[in-house]
Amino acid sequence: MRYVVVTMSLALCFGCSKGEAPKEPAPTKTEAKKPDPKPAPKVAPKPAPKPAAPAVKDDGKVVTVALTGNDQMKYNLSEINVAAGRTVKLTLTHSGKLPLAAMGHNFVLLKAGTDVQAFAAKAVSAAATAYIPASEKGSVLASTKVVGGGESVTIEFAAPAAGSYDYICSFPGHYAMMRGKLVVK
Repeated sequence: MRYVVVTMSLALCFGCSKGEAPKEPAPTKTEAKKPDPKPAPKVAPKPAPKPAAPAVKDDGKVVTVALTGNDQMKYNLSEINVAAGRTVKLTLTHSGKLPLAAMGHNFVLLKAGTDVQAFAAKAVSAAATAYIPASEKGSVLASTKVVGGGESVTIEFAAPAAGSYDYICSFPGHYAMMRGKLVVK
């Protein structure tokens, strides 16, 4: 019985509307006189960002390297390729905001075959010497001072002989994530 009542009710509804959608009421005289709202102002498209300058440039004599370190303990470069005999002009920029005491960064280029983990373990207690342990100075080919957020430092050094060399940030705990290879060809 319930089925019959529901079916008849639905049939009555469809029959009355003849399958048409309900119509919008005609606008009143006051609604018809309202002007269209102002169109949204046009927003000028933003200019395309300028392409970033290459991080490594070689003019045939000097290789200029723009190395950055951030508050997430990452260098922007994990490999730097250099031709043998070139002078390397490396600028390390700390692109983060944290101060040196909390998130200092440096660049330390190590001789081939240096045990990075052993070097870093000794560096932890070498704050007075920019985290370069005195006992390991012979393992360092080039290094920067430690910089904090917003700071930068530039060094120049001669590219070593052809080969692959580790570079790290020797600030305590950073070497595991902040490391790369200088590849000299």
